[in-house]
Amino acid sequence: MKHYILTLFVLCGCLLGAQNEFELSYHLPQNVTYNPEIPTPESIIGHNVGEWHVTHDKLVNYMTTLSKVSDRINIENRGETFEGRPILLLTVTSPENHANIENIRLNHLKLVETGSNSLNVDSMPIVVYQGFSIHGNEPSGSNASLLLAYYLAAAQGTQIDALLKNTVVLLDPSFNPDGLQRFASWVNANKSKNINPDPNDREYTEVWPKGRTNHYWFDLNRDWLPAQLPESRARINTYNAWMPNILTDHHEMATSSTFFFQPGIQSRVHPLTPKANQELTKEIGNYHAKALNKIGSLYFTEERYDDYYYGKGSTFPDINGAVGILFEQASSRGHAQESINGILTFPFTIRNQFTTALSTLEAANEMRVKLLNYQREFYNTVRNENAKSNIKGFVFGDEEDLAKTFHLAEILKRHDISLNKLNADITVDGKSFKKESSFVVSINQSKSKIIKAIFEKRTTFTDSLFYDISGWTYPLAFNTDYAELKSTSNTGELVQNLELNKGVVTSKSNYAYLMPWHEYYTPKALNAILNKGLRAKVGLNPFSLNNENFDYGTILIPVQNQSLNSDELFETLKNIAQNSHLKIFGVNTGLTEGIDLGSSSFKNIETPKVAMLVGNEVTSYDAGEIWHLFDQRYQMHLTKLDVLYLKGLDISKYTTIIIPSSKLKLDSETIDTLKDWVKNGGTLIGYKNTVKWLSSNKFIKLEYAKSEVKAKNISFEQKEDFKGAQTIGGSIFETEIDRSHPINFGYKNNKLAIFRDTEIFIKADSSSYNNPIKYSKNPLLSGYISKPNLEVLKETVPFQVKKSGKGKVIVFTDNTNFRAFWYGTNKLLMNAVFFSKYM
Repeated sequence: MKHYILTLFVLCGCLLGAQNEFELSYHLPQNVTYNPEIPTPESIIGHNVGEWHVTHDKLVNYMTTLSKVSDRINIENRGETFEGRPILLLTVTSPENHANIENIRLNHLKLVETGSNSLNVDSMPIVVYQGFSIHGNEPSGSNASLLLAYYLAAAQGTQIDALLKNTVVLLDPSFNPDGLQRFASWVNANKSKNINPDPNDREYTEVWPKGRTNHYWFDLNRDWLPAQLPESRARINTYNAWMPNILTDHHEMATSSTFFFQPGIQSRVHPLTPKANQELTKEIGNYHAKALNKIGSLYFTEERYDDYYYGKGSTFPDINGAVGILFEQASSRGHAQESINGILTFPFTIRNQFTTALSTLEAANEMRVKLLNYQREFYNTVRNENAKSNIKGFVFGDEEDLAKTFHLAEILKRHDISLNKLNADITVDGKSFKKESSFVVSINQSKSKIIKAIFEKRTTFTDSLFYDISGWTYPLAFNTDYAELKSTSNTGELVQNLELNKGVVTSKSNYAYLMPWHEYYTPKALNAILNKGLRAKVGLNPFSLNNENFDYGTILIPVQNQSLNSDELFETLKNIAQNSHLKIFGVNTGLTEGIDLGSSSFKNIETPKVAMLVGNEVTSYDAGEIWHLFDQRYQMHLTKLDVLYLKGLDISKYTTIIIPSSKLKLDSETIDTLKDWVKNGGTLIGYKNTVKWLSSNKFIKLEYAKSEVKAKNISFEQKEDFKGAQTIGGSIFETEIDRSHPINFGYKNNKLAIFRDTEIFIKADSSSYNNPIKYSKNPLLSGYISKPNLEVLKETVPFQVKKSGKGKVIVFTDNTNFRAFWYGTNKLLMNAVFFSKYM
């Protein structure tokens, strides 16, 4: 009883005290005056900061209002999210700097160029990019951006005048507008008048897929290097336009944590990052510590988080001559929640984010010349390293798949990396590169560190633990031939405007059309053909016709007995070829070298109707990547079936059901329904953890290999690190493929790089033809894997297909669609969708 009374007393006292947390004085420095002409957040959004979670539309309204009344702020809309929300940026500096802003920007960019030593940095402003809440359900950052924008617009005095004179602030109030809106709607809808901090309350438990991600359920904080999503492309454009000196990335973590700021774990810094970067990060950290000490907030540093993967917001600047800073605030996940550190209120989390946003600006102002000099010296060092390097560049290309090659080049261009064409066909390391379909990337340019990060294969590490993936070699991800160049003598003209080739139909035919399956967008084209009600067949064997070689998986579209006449068919296929950026061949005979066009080795293709299970226990990241692939890349319908209403649903109309990685808890009746559906001809495709679920529920019979690792000379303190070292967090491995198997149609090489982030090892089938994809004897290409796991992985299989009645059960141990940039294995899923009947 005494414990109950004490808890009630603390709770009531905390919530009573929280009333003052809604006042601006709780957050703002009180040693300055504020311009009464500048509207406060409350006067525009209708509530105090922290009283409710700001919705994105209100955030936009406030920032837009400030830009209209303050001569310190300029606002721009850099594009739209998938849901049509603006991607805003505020440029904040003194009115005098605004009048000369373009010259300031161009002068700042000279720091990364040859001849930068002539610049006088003593009088140059520093550039600070401050970004908030890239995870939508980590909202204290975006709510703090209201306070930061108000402070920068309204504060008065010599201190703010000096700051604005010496600083250009790029204020990104919401890295993730769609996710922020989704989360704010949830917690506001579930808020009680009398705030209940019980963690079991519905307010603190979002429904799937939660607000962390964007519209397609992507983690935007992993997309800085791939730059596949509109939000990422906007911020990369801003980054390249300014090349800031500091970038801050405001996040949240578990409710019972405190506050984190970098540097993180020093043994887990990527080797391409200079040591001086971490020294500067630590020096800036002293400003955060001082500011948090002043308000009594607990914090930690040099633990848990690292600076390895360059696709994160806090690490991406480190390879660009800047300092990236990660902030992690314990999350209230609502308006107030019990924690081991007492009641954690939303205003308290906002105050910590705002406090460190100001301490960042203080550090930037006082370390301005040092940071500008560091950026200049970073690029001087880059040029010196480039001159001494034996590797002068890289060449990549694929004459069979121009679209995929284009998209890899597109990523490089997004990072302001210069590309050249080849001036002649070349062969390097036994690989042939055609001048019409290849690109050269010279390292003799300022962005050479990013080039190295994108192209390098790294398999040795100083640490065995990683906060994110350890391997991301892009040519491997794209399944594109590439090679290092010792000389760039074959470099051709500079690529000014990167354009994806226009598709064509070679000629009108009254007999048949042939579409090779190599190009990336062939699934999009085939789906369009089938949805026009046209008949199409797939060739199970290669053949030659009219001096053209047609590989496994060539699509045949006969002219006769179609729903369109020959003229209409030709026009339709022309439009499809153009929209899918590929070549369709018109032929006037069925006589070939190999299988003739009337051969039974051409099999009819059924129009797919695909569904995917989503909802509780399904990994939203994996599901979102599949949804994005179908919807954005291939323009194919994908029905999302929530597991909550799957029971009793008529699924007979679907040809394919995909289950992303999951830990399903379906009842026996629903499981039996799925089994009957497969036996009646359906194709069930399972990924990652779903593989174990499918085998344990007897959908498919598999044998697993297991790594036997025993802890020897491992202390209790080292236990978690020992276990973590056995995790395959994200690495790249070589497989050997049987190109005659339909799962591999469209691949021209006998080896395929596959991304792996699981410890699921399937033993190979006793019949070799049932192992069309198999890990090689020396599979590690890039990234970390423990020696015991590597031994087990060798010659296991990442894919299996088994017959069940009239249908098929297909499993992939790993993600073929990872983070939207793993173009090279997207076709595996499409082959499973279109050709499973013939596997």
